[in-house]
Amino acid sequence: MATADRILTDEMIAAIEAYFPRYPTRQAVTLPALHVVNERLRYVPLEAVVEIGELLGLAPAEVQDTLSFYGFFKQDKPHGETRAWVCRSISCALRGGEEILDHLCHVAGVRPGQTTADGKLTIEFAECLGACDYAPCMLAGKALLKNLTKESADEFLAEVKRGASANGKKS
Repeated sequence: MATADRILTDEMIAAIEAYFPRYPTRQAVTLPALHVVNERLRYVPLEAVVEIGELLGLAPAEVQDTLSFYGFFKQDKPHGETRAWVCRSISCALRGGEEILDHLCHVAGVRPGQTTADGKLTIEFAECLGACDYAPCMLAGKALLKNLTKESADEFLAEVKRGASANGKKS
């Protein structure tokens, strides 16, 4: 396949190949490969599934099986620069998690699972983030935001709008 026609860049291929010595089989590299592509493109298009299969010596269906098992990966279009998962487990729900999710979506002008028009934020729900002590909570990027209130949710949205990631760094 010509370089211009590829989805996987040379850098992505090198990152995936770096996992080869760490795993017993190429098939075991499927999930790390999907993460490499998702981190760079913010989604995993079908063409990338085919290319990952070629690189790992797998049928595209085997790669697609792994991808479709996890709700983390999007395949139709990129998610926002920041991806926010609002927990709606029982602990978070009892402490206002659903209201926080509704508030974030209302202020951002999206529904759960959608991305803001500027592409900066995707708001989603999570069934459980495993941080019940900090309910309600949200995973935004790699940062866990704890004990959320509408005010702290508004502060988070303002940071995203300014172009800061969840950990305060400019994106």
